[in-house]
Amino acid sequence: MIINKTKTNIGSLLLLLTLAGFLFGCSKSSSNSGKTTGGGGGTTTGYQDPPQFGTPYSSVPASKDIVMYEVNMQTYTPATFAGVQARLDSIKALGVNVIWLMPIYPVGVLKSINSPYCVKDYESVNANFGALADLRNLVSAAHTLGMAVILDWVANGTSWDNAWITTNPDWYVMNASGAIQQLSTYTDVAALNFNNEDMRIAMIRAMKFWVFTANIDGFRCDFADNPPVNFWQQALDTLNTITTHKLIYLAEGTQTDEISAGFQLDYAFDYYTQLKDVFAGSAQPSAIFNSNNVTEVLPSPGLKLRYTTNHDDASSDGSTLTVYKSQQGALSAFSIAATMGGVPLIYDSQEVGYPKAISIFTNVPVDYTANPNVVAAYKQIIAYRIAHEAVKIGTLGTTFNDGIAMAYEKTYGTDDVLIMANTKNSADTFTLPAAWQNTTWTNALTNTSITFSTQATLPAYGYMLLQK
Repeated sequence: MIINKTKTNIGSLLLLLTLAGFLFGCSKSSSNSGKTTGGGGGTTTGYQDPPQFGTPYSSVPASKDIVMYEVNMQTYTPATFAGVQARLDSIKALGVNVIWLMPIYPVGVLKSINSPYCVKDYESVNANFGALADLRNLVSAAHTLGMAVILDWVANGTSWDNAWITTNPDWYVMNASGAIQQLSTYTDVAALNFNNEDMRIAMIRAMKFWVFTANIDGFRCDFADNPPVNFWQQALDTLNTITTHKLIYLAEGTQTDEISAGFQLDYAFDYYTQLKDVFAGSAQPSAIFNSNNVTEVLPSPGLKLRYTTNHDDASSDGSTLTVYKSQQGALSAFSIAATMGGVPLIYDSQEVGYPKAISIFTNVPVDYTANPNVVAAYKQIIAYRIAHEAVKIGTLGTTFNDGIAMAYEKTYGTDDVLIMANTKNSADTFTLPAAWQNTTWTNALTNTSITFSTQATLPAYGYMLLQK
């Protein structure tokens, strides 16, 4: 659910006054290694940033170059920071340069459904995953391998046994009787009150805590449409005063104002819907082009996160083998999502063709040694993207679809690429647009030359990644 907020001139004035006071009170210091937040007036006076752990990572990729990998700790064996660290070489080998860790914080017990998005303490790690030192080791190891690390951030509400409930009940949304309200339909989460400036400051300081204390490189912000945009403006403006770090900001949201507030990336919700509907046979491939060209256009420099699954969808819709009808269908869908525009995401487990739904509420061990041929195919698609600026930021030129196959050409300067994908479980022979007839390309997957006449054929769920 998206909760709309109304912005007023008075609200803007109050925000400016709050920012001035906040920035004055948030001077950096390396003398305080403890937690940054507390109850009552402690949030507005006497604050010092924690000391910087490690050396800030200097190779955070530009937005257009990001290949992101979502880590659900509960799919690893052991399901710990160390368990993830043991797989970093394999994750890097996919072509990944940004790792997104799902929530690493202690999970609340009161009214709990064991959701990792029910945060008991914003400035601690979940003991089931290890200690702070283990998280630091994971982040440091990722940096050494050339990968940035971002944390999942849950700003909208806390668990019912979070200390804030007791120390600062006015930081929460209350009804007329003074009872704290749950967040939307989430019975395990108490809704935070973004009209309370002390709460905002405590929240932002908790975000800063992880930048300094674990040397992380940004945040994926859950349910980002729910807080008012001026909160995100306040938070990201403050984080950007940390000049030693280049930070990545991904909004799980849809509002263009979020890009204006400082997020570089937001979610391609509609694109995912159209993609899965096309492979289900309930929409035409033209719907994917329409989503790309009309529905999901963002103000510059914002980019969409494009995916064929993530933790929500792998739980609700099943594995990519279910959504896209087969492993080959899943690869065909990924070849589209990774090349038409935006930034690609891999959710751990999809690259090994895991065949079942994955609940985020329990441990679901995945065999990450399975299906090396599928892993190799994901590597090829990602390598093609990395090699071509036309894929990443090129202009979409000639396009084609016949209700079964789809194809599109992209150019950037002298870089010229052509992507073809079959969205159905049957071979398709089709007449090419005139611009592609009698042209010669190199197949990036086989490194062989191909010259088209007037027609092309794709096998069931087949795809071709071509370059001039």
